[in-house]
Amino acid sequence: MPRYTPPEQSKVGQIFDIAVVVVAIFVALWLPLKLGLAGAAKSIDALDTKTWDSLGQNATMASIWEKLGYTPETAHDVIRNHFHYIIDWPTLIIMAVVLIGYFVFLFRASDREYREVINEKFEDK
Repeated sequence: MPRYTPPEQSKVGQIFDIAVVVVAIFVALWLPLKLGLAGAAKSIDALDTKTWDSLGQNATMASIWEKLGYTPETAHDVIRNHFHYIIDWPTLIIMAVVLIGYFVFLFRASDREYREVINEKFEDK
């Protein structure tokens, strides 16, 4: 029985695959930012009086802020900028269903291909 040799991919095919993966990663990271989906729960909790004490900074922290060129007014937006994590249940459920569906498809397709290779290799045994 001849030894199984898997098909080889050309260099052009490999470069194309790499380019597709890089573009997909870039789009996956950039698109949510462009659509305003990332950081949507970010807000600044404003204070009426902007002092180091009201911002929760002690003397050491205030001196470091001042060394960096900040005043209580300019540091206010940096310090009080918070993410408010809110779970959007319908979106979370849809994402979970899509991911589970993808993995079920992946495992079934892999199993089918694995069985084809085994049958090809050991068909007559």
